[in-house]
Amino acid sequence: MSVALVWFRNDLRLEDNPALAAAIAGGHAIVPVFIWSPEDEAPWQPGGASRWWLHQSLAHLQGQLSARGSQLILRRSNHLDRTFDAETALWQLIQDTGATAIYWNRRYEPAITARDTRIKRTLRERGLVVETFNAQLAFEPWEMQTQAEQPYRVFTPFWRACLRRLAERPPREVATIPFALPAPDNGAWPTSLKLDDLDLRPRVDWAKGLRAQWSPGEAGAHAQLARFIEDGVGGYAALRNTPAVEGTSRLSPHLHFGEIGPGQIWRALREAASFRHDVDLSGSDAFLREVGWREFSHHLLFHFPATTEQPLRPEFARFPWRESPQDLLAWQRGQTGFPLVDAGMRELWQTGFMHNRVRMVVASFLVKHLMLPWQDGARWFWDTLVDADLAQNTLGWQWTAGCGADAAPYFRVFNPSLQGTTFDAGGAYVRRFVPELANVPNAFIHAPWRCPQATLHHSGVRLGDTYPHPMVDHAEARARALAAFSTLKTSGPAVTDPQTARS
Repeated sequence: MSVALVWFRNDLRLEDNPALAAAIAGGHAIVPVFIWSPEDEAPWQPGGASRWWLHQSLAHLQGQLSARGSQLILRRSNHLDRTFDAETALWQLIQDTGATAIYWNRRYEPAITARDTRIKRTLRERGLVVETFNAQLAFEPWEMQTQAEQPYRVFTPFWRACLRRLAERPPREVATIPFALPAPDNGAWPTSLKLDDLDLRPRVDWAKGLRAQWSPGEAGAHAQLARFIEDGVGGYAALRNTPAVEGTSRLSPHLHFGEIGPGQIWRALREAASFRHDVDLSGSDAFLREVGWREFSHHLLFHFPATTEQPLRPEFARFPWRESPQDLLAWQRGQTGFPLVDAGMRELWQTGFMHNRVRMVVASFLVKHLMLPWQDGARWFWDTLVDADLAQNTLGWQWTAGCGADAAPYFRVFNPSLQGTTFDAGGAYVRRFVPELANVPNAFIHAPWRCPQATLHHSGVRLGDTYPHPMVDHAEARARALAAFSTLKTSGPAVTDPQTARS
């Protein structure tokens, strides 16, 4: 029986995995492989939280494959030898197994797209069958164009086009994965590294909070989706902006690592609408719109790959950003003196996650109150978020800074105290992550500097000692930001030649 490699990447699932399904349908013996090659992703190698999640997800995938009589073969590049990269490791596996075909699901980050295009070309020139598929998105980025045959730069018309296409072309049907996967003849498996050899887990165990919050892997993804449909989607539109309650799906890390796909979510909601009359699905449209923002982010990154480092709007290259390592560190540690900002940054550090409403607030604070570069915030999120996704991280930060597609207007400067009283009125979120403020009355929980001194003393708070004074005055910071924005000339987004490689 001929041998095919199935190269797992950010598609760590068996169900609804088109590369795996195609390899099985081709009648091959299947050798599943994963190659750890972070150097190929430079300058955006996976951060610490992502590596922790990847270890857990790979362990889960190993168990799934073992239950089907298969194995996950682990290899890695050699960071000390730049010639031994993922392509070299893959070619070595081909020689070790005698594989005649290789299947993988596409990734869309610029560095990976370029690498995969090169690998595909080289392997085909060597006579191998190479087939690639879409497992990560509802639509390929090159499928969506305006009537002028240009990439979309505004979300609403993009999402309308997506909905029209979904109505015309529902998500693909899921191929059944057999209980036993066809293995190489005589059990001739190639050698594999141990999972610990990839050195993904932190050497100093800071991941206790992550373990308490998350269940990485395909089973965890489906359990989370089931919980959300059962208990969450009905109230999603009303509760998704309330950080003290679990009003969001919390599916983003599962989506990023491909433990579940957008098509599976779409189908699950459609089936629930048809057969589950006992659940409230009234928030489905609002939730799917957020899934649409994920699609939009990948659409933008594919067509404008330089935006991971450079603003989409060219005039923002002249923005007078400050440099202040001290201010950046205070923001990272949740010591800004604004309780909602500090709660968000501490939630991020403790759990590898941050509520989306709070993400907007902390990002606005960094770029508009402190006037520190959005790239600094993007890099911190990249290292600390379990759902760190290059496309979404880029879109989110450029949106907040006002320099990207469909961006927040420059004059929108979130007032952290007002955001707190609006979306965390009782202070439950702040009290959870900023426990030194636990006894401050609700009226002052989001602005403790306004609290009478006697009340602060009674609450056990000493500003400047147990909790910091505000780093800036909101009104003064807003005025400074608006003055800086006013120096920029208004112009449209930069025009960049779209990538056409479809790897």
